Amino acid sequence: MASTSNQSVYRATTTAPVNIAVIKYWGKRDVTLNLPTNSSLSVTLSQRSLRTLTTASCSANYPAEDTLNLNGQPQEIHPSRMAMLPSPKLSTLPLRIVSENNFPTAAGLASSAAGFAALVRAVADLYSLPQSARELSRIARQGSGSACRSLMGGYVAWRTGELADGSDSLAEEVAPAAHWPEMRALILVVSAEKKDVPSTEGMQTTVHTSDLFDHRAKNVVPERMAAIEAAIQARDFHKFAEITMRDSNTFHATCLDSWPPIFYMNDVSRAAVRLVHDINRAVGRTVAAYTFDAGPNAVIYYEEKDEALVAGTVKAILGASASGWEGPFYEKLANVTAPGVSLDQIDSRVVSGLKDGVSRVILTGVGEGPVSVEDHLVTETGEMVNN
Repeated sequence: MASTSNQSVYRATTTAPVNIAVIKYWGKRDVTLNLPTNSSLSVTLSQRSLRTLTTASCSANYPAEDTLNLNGQPQEIHPSRMAMLPSPKLSTLPLRIVSENNFPTAAGLASSAAGFAALVRAVADLYSLPQSARELSRIARQGSGSACRSLMGGYVAWRTGELADGSDSLAEEVAPAAHWPEMRALILVVSAEKKDVPSTEGMQTTVHTSDLFDHRAKNVVPERMAAIEAAIQARDFHKFAEITMRDSNTFHATCLDSWPPIFYMNDVSRAAVRLVHDINRAVGRTVAAYTFDAGPNAVIYYEEKDEALVAGTVKAILGASASGWEGPFYEKLANVTAPGVSLDQIDSRVVSGLKDGVSRVILTGVGEGPVSVEDHLVTETGEMVNN
């Protein structure tokens, strides 16, 4: 816990990563505890590209009510979500939480996962609680289910668990980032608007109305979890890619099977699907895999050695019509002037659909879990930092 004795302001600041699931979490068997109906698995993305920065601060000088500020805007605090924070009664001082994302919030980029992971880790640090990432994952899960996976780096599973109290529904590192560091991700930002149907509402609609949902949770996901964990251990991209794409398709099929149907993907999303299959067919092997969370943005996984084939082709299609190419993972593409795959081998409707519909790209890769930092969003005297 950081403090200044003359002002009695205590601060702790943490960064936390986005994670993108390759086996999707969708549906709750217990809404209050955020217990999932099926296990899931994700890739933690590098914080050099995507991260939430959160400062947890407390002081007797603060207003009596706890406050939360996200990206410069005050937010309503939901008592049920704040109640899950680790042992807040260790301190009677009011909390001031200040958080910022370097990516669009509530647009299908797992902002709540990174946000709650950073919040829980920062509060644990503020109160000097000796809880492991695995223990904290149980707490973060109650704020946002997928947040439990953002408390760890690399390749992370969230086990559904069996106990009614949720104590065994925890995140677990399947493999560290260093096990398969060549994994890369290209995110095509299709829309930065808020989703029409929030994830929590959408998944409960699916649970109650989709005939496909129960089959996926009970029969499909357990087999896929075992298969993709084996693929990760073997660094078998072909198997990893096929399972990832099939699970994304199945997840969105259950959304379409909901009543009324839920549409998270759009025409630009479907153009990205066709692009990946066109690239793989042209190359003659599986070099790219798509996945879509509850939103239209495409996440395309590939290995570093195939960067020119995959990201180079996307660069040739989008050119200057999309921003984001200057990021920290751009180095290997900086001098790529020709597409890795001839655009003659890509459906012309795909090319036009992506060029017109993608506003931004994010180049990133597998990364580490939360990091404690001294770059506080609250000053030593308790004011919010103006960035």
